[in-house]
This record gives sequence, structure tokens and C-alpha cells, in this order.
Amino acid sequence: MDPMRAKCPICERPTRLGQDYFPFCSERCQTLDLANWSTEAYRIPGKPLRQGLAELEDQDDEAQQ
Repeated sequence: MDPMRAKCPICERPTRLGQDYFPFCSERCQTLDLANWSTEAYRIPGKPLRQGLAELEDQDDEAQQ
């Protein structure tokens, strides 16, 4: 695959390095991607934040004893 060319991650239309909205094909697709992140449609796997904080507090309590 040519490193200068790619498919838009939203609509899969062809796009090229150097275009205004690269790697997206348009402002619309760029905005849709941002909306997906802001509404948490995309997620990075991991423990829920509250569970992780509780475990850290338990470790701190054990270390202080």
C-alpha cells in the first residue's frame, strides 16, 4: 500500500497525505470521529476507573501499615 494514500477511517473513501483533513477525507468525517471520542463510542480496554482507584487506595493502606 502506498504510504501517501489511505482510506478514511469513517467512510473508507480514499484520502492522501497532505489533504486538509488527513487521515479523514472531509471535515464531516473528522467531526464524526471527534464526536465518537467525546461520547465514548470509542473505548480503550482497561479496568473501570473507580475499580482501579479503589485498588490503589487498598495498596496505599497496606503500605502504611
